Amino acid sequence: MIRIICVGKLKEKYLTDFIDDYKTRLSKYTKIEIIELKDSNINKESEEILKTINDKDYNIMMDINGKKLDSIGFSKLIDKTFSEGYGTITFIIGASNGVTDEVKNKCNYQLSFSDMTFPHGVFRCILLEQIYRSFKILNNESYHK
Repeated sequence: MIRIICVGKLKEKYLTDFIDDYKTRLSKYTKIEIIELKDSNINKESEEILKTINDKDYNIMMDINGKKLDSIGFSKLIDKTFSEGYGTITFIIGASNGVTDEVKNKCNYQLSFSDMTFPHGVFRCILLEQIYRSFKILNNESYHK
């Protein structure tokens, strides 16, 4: 199972349509759950994230300072994590002000997709697309290139 914990709710229909499309595509490979937390301030958001994450899951913090992987490396990370017996991979997308060190310390891995900053909703779409691409790669199905 893939879980995505994110701060804030999407309002734009074109983004929710994109996300719904990729959730449908991913349902062929895994269950996916998106948990939207209330946007307030870094401390309250971090408290809510800590209440939501599970120590038994493989928790990945999306962080601009995290490790960068290409799509094949990302698919290998997903494959290795499930192979090691984790039933759930949880991706955490903090708000624009980031998260507390306590949240980062609860994560198994910190991942960056770019040195650039993206709008929150757009990044959620990018993450879902890359997760989908990973499953296509892992199943030797056309799509990747």
